[in-house]
Amino acid sequence: MKIAIVTGATGGLGHEFIREVLKESIDEIWAVARNENRLDNLKAEFGEKIRPVRCDLENFSDLSGLFELIETKKPEIRLLINNAGVGKMGESIGLTDNDVASEIDINCKAVCLLCNHAIPFMPAGSRILNISSASSFQPVPYINLYAAGKAFVRSYTRALNVELKAKGIICTAVCPGWIDTEMLQKEYNGKPVKFPGLVSANRVAVQALRDSAKGKDMSVCSLFVKYEHFLSKILPHKWIMKIWLNGIKDYV
Repeated sequence: MKIAIVTGATGGLGHEFIREVLKESIDEIWAVARNENRLDNLKAEFGEKIRPVRCDLENFSDLSGLFELIETKKPEIRLLINNAGVGKMGESIGLTDNDVASEIDINCKAVCLLCNHAIPFMPAGSRILNISSASSFQPVPYINLYAAGKAFVRSYTRALNVELKAKGIICTAVCPGWIDTEMLQKEYNGKPVKFPGLVSANRVAVQALRDSAKGKDMSVCSLFVKYEHFLSKILPHKWIMKIWLNGIKDYV
């Protein structure tokens, strides 16, 4: 059986990945998320090809259950989309121990562990998409743990792509900017929050799948984010951080 695994499947971007993956030659999509009710709603919306898998990615017991399911079913994994992510904005010193552990566990550790457990079941032509971020291009104050984690994902994914070239497996780091999802805080102290370069979740999902099919090790959606990436290569990062701080001064 040819399957796709999508983590963070019930969120805005995960939902759109499910929609687009259903258009591919896949027998079943393992939709991974921690909210059972939302998983049931996903199956009701998209049909019998959806296999809900309740799993909290920061809970190693849950992760082990997912790995055991893979080992037991021995599916042909054609797509692995590590989409789940979490982040908090604010001073780093304000993060609790649980906040720090959660970001690292979900954004970094779970990505690596899922790759390691999925790759033995991935034939040539299979693809891995790991969701990084435009914040990975440079240090980003006030979301520094999130940005550092996404930089880790981008570096890890591009290196893994080289390692797996002989196996014919493509790894793509997906680096979107602001995505229009329910997670975005649209107002702050009664004022609308500006998100430059905002794009739809579907646009990101479509572009990411298209770029991975072309064998690209990075997917950058929109001219705005491509411009950001270019600037991160030519400008000192301390300048870029000053620009960022000026843009968020009303919110921190």
